[in-house]
Amino acid sequence: MALYSAILPCVALVMLPVGTLFVINGTSTIADLVLVFCLSLSIGTPLLKALAFAGKIPQLGYKIDEVEKAMDNEPLKSAGNPFIGNSHIVSFEDVRFAYKEQEVLHGVSLELKEGTLTALVGESGSGKSTLAKLLVHYYDLNGGRITLGGQDITDMSIETLNDNISYVSQEQFLFNTTLYENILIGDPTASREQVLAAANKAQCTEFLERLPDGIDTMAGDGGKQLSGGERQRISLARAILKNAPVIVLDEATAFIDPENEEKMNAAIAEIIRGKTVLVIAHRLQTIVNADRICV
Repeated sequence: MALYSAILPCVALVMLPVGTLFVINGTSTIADLVLVFCLSLSIGTPLLKALAFAGKIPQLGYKIDEVEKAMDNEPLKSAGNPFIGNSHIVSFEDVRFAYKEQEVLHGVSLELKEGTLTALVGESGSGKSTLAKLLVHYYDLNGGRITLGGQDITDMSIETLNDNISYVSQEQFLFNTTLYENILIGDPTASREQVLAAANKAQCTEFLERLPDGIDTMAGDGGKQLSGGERQRISLARAILKNAPVIVLDEATAFIDPENEEKMNAAIAEIIRGKTVLVIAHRLQTIVNADRICV
């Protein structure tokens, strides 16, 4: 690319003496020289733009393959019923799950009692995040079942399940719209005052005051205008606004620096008050107040 960028804009410098020599020798005419000279001045920019896409061509094939694989997957099992559970106790019963041929969960049984905080710990790759994603029905199980209040999660619609569970993951995605609208996703019917209150409880006020338009600042593609910790606090504000009875926190403090860790812990304490909570964490200080720690 450096070579192309250096040569293409300078085509005229090479063409002019060579073309003049051709005219003197009678190989070409002045009219041809003027025409080629005009073309040479405009050809460099389009070629450079075309070459800039050369590296994207192999990626396109890969991405199309991935989209086709996703489209070919079987739809998630869902009966489309409303929530008729008798509580918000979450129960994993002999849960088995495999990515393709490799089984990562081998008959896991676990109960999250209503109003308690259960921490899940283990080495990387042991299936902690997979268990959390199965609870919010990212995938169908290979065996066993997961119930909410005694009702199988496959017996209710995805929308109903989402209404009952807030999932805050390690990697947060913000849409390229205002921070206000990103928080509003938690509850589209909420008022502006409720959104601002949720942002305050999630300890967002400090960095929102530094932004030119405050909470109405654009997040940028994927939330690139904010740091990782700030994106996580916006996601926590979503969860506070949603106010679901079951909370899943999958490494929700992964990108928090020591200066902001106390604020994040205060935000999490605001979210989980009186809820059924599953926390996945690597740092001991984030789970010292758990009712139960499962390894």
